[in-house]
Amino acid sequence: MSSLLDKADNAGAADEGVWPIRRRRILDWLVNETRGERFIDNILVEMCEKLLASGVPVARATLHFRTNHPQWIGARILWKEGLAEAKINTFAYGVENTPEFLKSPVNAIHQGAEEVRKQLEDIADGEEDSFYQELRDDGLTEYIAWPVEHTFGKRHVATFSTSRPGGFENEHIDFLRDLLPALTLVSEIRLKNIMARTLLQTYVGPHASEQILSGVTTRGSGATVGAAIMICDLRDFTAISDLWPRDDVIHLLNDYFDAMSDPIERYDGEILKFMGDGLLAIFPLTKETACTDLLKAIREGQEAMAQLNEQHARNGREPLRYGVGVHVGDVMYGNIGSRRRLDFTVIGPAVNVASRLESLTKEVKRPVLLSRAFVEMAGCAEEMDSLGTFPLRGLGEPVDVFAFPEGR
Repeated sequence: MSSLLDKADNAGAADEGVWPIRRRRILDWLVNETRGERFIDNILVEMCEKLLASGVPVARATLHFRTNHPQWIGARILWKEGLAEAKINTFAYGVENTPEFLKSPVNAIHQGAEEVRKQLEDIADGEEDSFYQELRDDGLTEYIAWPVEHTFGKRHVATFSTSRPGGFENEHIDFLRDLLPALTLVSEIRLKNIMARTLLQTYVGPHASEQILSGVTTRGSGATVGAAIMICDLRDFTAISDLWPRDDVIHLLNDYFDAMSDPIERYDGEILKFMGDGLLAIFPLTKETACTDLLKAIREGQEAMAQLNEQHARNGREPLRYGVGVHVGDVMYGNIGSRRRLDFTVIGPAVNVASRLESLTKEVKRPVLLSRAFVEMAGCAEEMDSLGTFPLRGLGEPVDVFAFPEGR
């Protein structure tokens, strides 16, 4: 293969020089041959390997992206010479206010700089920011950063470094700069794909997002699945929201949802929606341990709520109370709504039973109620208190109801 490339280089060298031919080859690859690659980190690795093969002495490259993620303000994709895979680091909100970031070349690009270029060989200890000294200590001789301009003014950053004595030559810089438009197009497509997946996972959950991305987007589309169902609701929220300052109410809700949601997700449950101060979650029965996983999630949620209430007590506030209803059965899992506005959720008699059990917790004064059907499937009848049979509003047959033992 290399001999063919050399022949192509030699053939065109007399007409236009070697560098334009090599640059065009990588540009053609970026535009025409990366369609089958979903991930920008893999494209960055292959591009850097092609740059090295073309004579551009790249030893380190990064892509810095701002993201629409509930936890991370951005991510960095890092490649170094010799690495088969790039490293991906995420950065939490608040990093943009740290002294390290404010002094960084990435921030300079975000603030409007069109280029940041630094010779590293002659930097003395303490003369420059520690970032540049770290690059120098890694054997790098020059660093350059450019903006990657996406649609609607979204500015990201690409950087390249070399360990070549004397740094990059002008031909190398021109080569890299000419790749930026194609890299911009390729990266924006992949980044928007990632953002679409992230936003869907954030607002509808990981399983529903995969269904939607795979094409389950028409009204009424979906499937019937067996699931353990959990509905949780916070007590006295109306009174709290009337009496507490708005920001305190939002903070309280977030703490409450963290306490109940983290264990659900840890045990592979799927939170389908938050409904004001309540949530709906399912544990699909395709996993053999779905019922026991749900029980573990509830117990850990109760422990987290107990810790949260200890904080409330120290602050002179009343403890938060909640109710949980649990049932098991078949549910319709899919798209429901108007022609233009859909909700990916579950419906069916089994969901109604879980909802009625959650409401029943107010009457029987027990925070967690479970149906006999769930208890028998979970094999936990001996661990639970049997409360008897109760008629549930809107349901034909009374339901045998169980509760967690008091004090546990």
